[in-house]
Order: sequence, then C-alpha cells, then structure tokens
Amino acid sequence: MKDFFKDILNIDGVQGVMFLSFGGDILFNKFISQPPEKIEDNYWPIFVHALNNIRAAELVFENSRFYIRKAGTGFIFVVMSMFAPVAMVRLNCDILPHFEQIEQKPKGLRRFFTKQ
Repeated sequence: MKDFFKDILNIDGVQGVMFLSFGGDILFNKFISQPPEKIEDNYWPIFVHALNNIRAAELVFENSRFYIRKAGTGFIFVVMSMFAPVAMVRLNCDILPHFEQIEQKPKGLRRFFTKQ
C-alpha cells in the first residue's frame, strides 16, 4: 500500500498519510516527519462516523493542515504543513488507482438522461 501513497508523500510539505477504513480501522499510516506521539485506535471509529457524509474536507490548524478524502474503500487522511500545495495533494488523491472516488448516483428522472 506504500506504493500507492508514495507520490503524495513526495510532495513538499506533506508530513504523513493515513488510510482509514469506513469502520475506523487504521489500514495504513506513514509519517515522514516526526510521527505523532501516539495514534489512539479507539477514537477513529467516532471520527469516521462523523465524516460519513463528506467527500472531501480540509481542516486548518495553527501549524498544520489536514486534508481528508473519502475514497471507494475508506478515508485518505493527509497531514501537511501550512505551505504544502493542496492542489497537488488533491490531484494525487484523484489519481490513486484502487481508491477511486465514490460517485453519487443521480436521483429522480435525471438517472435516465445523459449529457452529450
């Protein structure tokens, strides 16, 4: 799984990447900089449940930013500095091969028509 995230980890300013399942289990985590003191496993299910209806979110703190992206099989959680290029992080999350974006299915009569 490290190969999937190596392009994101190579972006200047990215400090680490985590991949969480929809149940809140940590499936992958890799930090380039000093890792957090301890990543508590028991809080992630609550956090993932709170993020259930989002596609992408960016959390800005005093010294860092978090970019969270809903993928086909879980959540990608990118930890970065304030000056990291977020557009590059988004682009790399878009092109991950096995973590394709969950697309919303059209509702109502729109599901019978396509744009040409």
